[in-house]
Amino acid sequence: MGAFGIGTTEFSPMGLLPQIADGVGVSIPTAGMLISAYAAGVMVGAPFMTLFMSRFGKRPALILLMAIFTLGNIISALAPDYLSLLAGRIITSLNHGAFFGLGAVVAANLVPANKRASAVATMFMGLTIANIGGVPAATWIGQHLGWRLAFVISAGLGVLTMLALRFALPMGRPGQKPDIKAELKVLTRPAVLTALATTVMGAGAMFTLYTYIAPVLATLTGAGDGFVAVVLVLIGVGFTLGNIVSGRLADWSLTGAAAIFFIALVALMLLTPVLVTGKVSAMVFFVLWGAASFGIAPPVQIQVMQVAAKAPGLASSVNIGAFNLGNALGAALGGAVIKLGLGYAMVPIAGGLCALVGLALVALSHRHAKAAAPALE
Repeated sequence: MGAFGIGTTEFSPMGLLPQIADGVGVSIPTAGMLISAYAAGVMVGAPFMTLFMSRFGKRPALILLMAIFTLGNIISALAPDYLSLLAGRIITSLNHGAFFGLGAVVAANLVPANKRASAVATMFMGLTIANIGGVPAATWIGQHLGWRLAFVISAGLGVLTMLALRFALPMGRPGQKPDIKAELKVLTRPAVLTALATTVMGAGAMFTLYTYIAPVLATLTGAGDGFVAVVLVLIGVGFTLGNIVSGRLADWSLTGAAAIFFIALVALMLLTPVLVTGKVSAMVFFVLWGAASFGIAPPVQIQVMQVAAKAPGLASSVNIGAFNLGNALGAALGGAVIKLGLGYAMVPIAGGLCALVGLALVALSHRHAKAAAPALE
């Protein structure tokens, strides 16, 4: 439920920028900075919020993080001007990395060792389902009933999540004051840095195409806005399917699962201009592409936690920040291709090359993991 709420509030403003811009009296590009500010808040906030929350037990920490999420959405809903709305979005973003990071550790430790990847994938499923139902619903509500109501609903999801966490999770061990120097030192290990870089490349490949999906579709298929909306829902279906399959494969082999999905992503993206020739082929393609893109997340998330066994919560949270760094990298890479005049058909090919780097990092990460071979604590 928490992952669903976070996914909904992160992505729904993208479809509401004209309404939000009009509501607070700014231009649409200026309103677009709300999305950039959220991503920056995730990247910067993940390590600091995780270290701060470590002094609490896992359940109180997750509840407190969702309280921050709820407060940020309330501020956004009531914002009288652009700056206060920007502040609300930044406050909301501060929970994101730490919630997924600590949540992944909690999920992994609630199940036997051979089911940890599936448990993490189950938690992430809320994020993938948000792209199927939550984001389209919030966008429709914002367009027809007012954008502020979309933030109110997200705040309501935050309250429900706090209640669910309170009654569903065991209390667990009390928190301890973290050894900040020791935990940060863990992040400098080659195995950890390689795993984090793998996440950056995977997300970079995905968002190279995802950011510019509307003009790419228009170029390859001649599709209009209505068809783009259909494809976005199908991508959400692909995210969910890839997440489920990946969790099960990762229980078998982390490296094997990551390699399978990276190989699929490389092949799909390099062959996009050949495979996407009409609306039917585009619909099938983007379900598969969504599955390949998001299927990378569970095995790499567990890999990061394993090679950073002395600081799994911090490493897991920083990995969420690495995903957002990949978002920015992908958007920049796709933009560079377009600015160079190479055409929209080359955008997915650039993403495929990015995924190829990620595949090489999977092999390198496997070598480092075998050398370190720590156990998840």
